[in-house]
Amino acid sequence: MQRDAETHTVQTRATQPRAAEPRTAEPMQLYLQDARKYQYLTPEREHELTVRWHDHQDPAALDQLVGSHLRLVVKMARGYLGYGLPLADLVAEGNVGVMQAAQKFDPSKGFRFATYASWWVRAAIQEYVLHNWSLVKIGTTAGQKKLFFSLRRLKARMQELESGDLSPDAVESIATELNVSKAEVVEMNRRLGNDRSLNVGLSEDGDAEWLDLLADDRPDQETTLADSEERRRRQQFLKLGLGVLDDRERRILVARRLRDEPLTLEELSQTFHVSRERVRQLEVRAFEKLQKAVIANARTEQVAMEKNRLLSRA
Repeated sequence: MQRDAETHTVQTRATQPRAAEPRTAEPMQLYLQDARKYQYLTPEREHELTVRWHDHQDPAALDQLVGSHLRLVVKMARGYLGYGLPLADLVAEGNVGVMQAAQKFDPSKGFRFATYASWWVRAAIQEYVLHNWSLVKIGTTAGQKKLFFSLRRLKARMQELESGDLSPDAVESIATELNVSKAEVVEMNRRLGNDRSLNVGLSEDGDAEWLDLLADDRPDQETTLADSEERRRRQQFLKLGLGVLDDRERRILVARRLRDEPLTLEELSQTFHVSRERVRQLEVRAFEKLQKAVIANARTEQVAMEKNRLLSRA
């Protein structure tokens, strides 16, 4: 209960929109001014704050951690303006996502909070858009959600901007790219058919078009850099983890879990001249050894980061 109370206090001060914000521009400007007061975090500083909050429920640490990601929320929220919802409302939902990320983030896993928070922010905003865009419930499955937020962008890329049904080639192409059925593509396109033409101007005296406000699923530069660093670290941990396996364990694990098209137990049983059950046992054992090695390497890196932080303060 104490942690919930502290979280509520910090959220009210640092992440909730100000009163009467949703429909006015000035409060949004004030919000942005507040967001700019927080500095971007170095990996070391970010780790320090996440540990202070996770282990000690330090509200000051939570305030700094959440506040430093408010600009990221605004960037991501702007990408969904094309759905006709107020920016302040989108930002408010994104703030909820950051708070959820802070509550659930485990610094002992060794990953960046920015990458983790981006997922929660995007999920919170998309869920809000899905529930408020139409009176008809849409996007009830993962595939439908992906289709809802990607269809117009793909139509624009294919120059299928006219109202009405899509061409058969476009339906097949979109279904293949998003891994959904052609029937789902047709149905979603018809549900979105009451949208404005994407090339209609936003106002009579302006040059901007609705197409300019389509949500871009591609991450911004800040998120891209964080994701790139995260991928590099995971690849490094994976490489070190594979090094603890013997040759047979490594080959089986790679064949079963790291290939685009995994080999079957039968294929591997013939390769190694053992039963399928034995291959399965070796796969499970290898994965458990790999998992322990990855976690151990991540924690070793954390210890090194903490030592460097303490030395820099000395």
